Amino acid sequence: REAERPRTAMAMAWRAAPRAAARLLLGRRGIASCIDPSMGLTEDQKEFQKVALDFAAKEMAPYMAEWDEKEIFPVETMRKAAQLGFGGIYVKPDVGGSGLSRLDTSIIFEALSTGCTSTTAYMSIHNMCVWMIDTFGNEEQRCRFCPSLCSMEKFASYCLTEPGSGSDAASLLTSAQRKGDTYVLNGSKAFISGGGDTDVYVVMCRTGGPGPKGISCLVLEKGMPGLSFGKKEKKVGWNSQPTRAVIFEDCVVPVGNRLGAEGQGFSIAMQGLNGGRINIASCSLGAAHASVLLAQEHLSVRKQFGEPLANNQYLQFRLAEMATRLVAARLMVRNAARALQDGREDAAVLCSMAKLFATDECFGICNQALQMHGGYGYLKDYAVQQFMRDIRVHQILEGTNEVMRMIVARNLLQG
Repeated sequence: REAERPRTAMAMAWRAAPRAAARLLLGRRGIASCIDPSMGLTEDQKEFQKVALDFAAKEMAPYMAEWDEKEIFPVETMRKAAQLGFGGIYVKPDVGGSGLSRLDTSIIFEALSTGCTSTTAYMSIHNMCVWMIDTFGNEEQRCRFCPSLCSMEKFASYCLTEPGSGSDAASLLTSAQRKGDTYVLNGSKAFISGGGDTDVYVVMCRTGGPGPKGISCLVLEKGMPGLSFGKKEKKVGWNSQPTRAVIFEDCVVPVGNRLGAEGQGFSIAMQGLNGGRINIASCSLGAAHASVLLAQEHLSVRKQFGEPLANNQYLQFRLAEMATRLVAARLMVRNAARALQDGREDAAVLCSMAKLFATDECFGICNQALQMHGGYGYLKDYAVQQFMRDIRVHQILEGTNEVMRMIVARNLLQG
């Protein structure tokens, strides 16, 4: 019966007073030093992290379950995050960005993800889109698009995947035929985060022959004639961000909306994804960190056979393994972020390795945390199940983990 169901203190607090529970879960106090995400950071990075953790605890975690259940896209919350500089974290300051490093960005997304992984993951995609415009756009394009995206007055979506080209992105079929000063765009994109609710679409399309060299990048704006959207998809997780197909039917786009030169689109897409892989891996870290703390709390207060679960050596060992895998994944992600920031030759493969390792390991951590909760972990009253559901897709998007293995193997065998 409801009145007799045993609950952990965390679970009861999460339901009755979500703000207090969020502070308990995400606060700096009580975190064992071996998994403290601030270890090794500079004082400035610790400040970025604290601001992000506080925002996650106060503005995201209390509403995480509601956003998931009601499929709410929390626009106003994200705009509050943008006021803290999180709308264009690694975008240049002259167009409204924060101008921070890739490592700083990873630290921020990890912290935000402890509050709501789904919302943070969308923010990471938005940031990737703004960076692509900032990096590959001309001055007119940068000044036209970036300020309103950095403030999150407007939101962006990344459009690469198609119904028939997922991992084989270079085979995409969406075509853009040049007609004077415009392109006429036809085709469709699938699984687009924010699709239909966002304002700016960074679209990879075919302007030339087959293969990657025939792909260009166009920036579309919502409301352009010929731009429409499919139905809102029903998903296992990531429910705080809408996902739809994006459809182009004789959609006329000015040539002035092309990023870079014709044929440069695939390179732009892949460079964006290098950072995107670090971003999404960082979101997995935040979910796993929160799940370790939830498991730690549950083992301490839940009793079976007359004593706390924390006294069970098997569960102690599993918790130790979770913590070890979390720290290993965090170190790998931060190493890749530094390599990408420094422009190292091995940056792309290190990003792939980090994305592969972190998303696999962090999903395992969240899944094990759920198992430690027993039947309660399977109830939506308990946050651990949402962290698990929200990061499952991280093993698929930004390049599946099978593709990450291909990239790493190719690098090793070509060496």
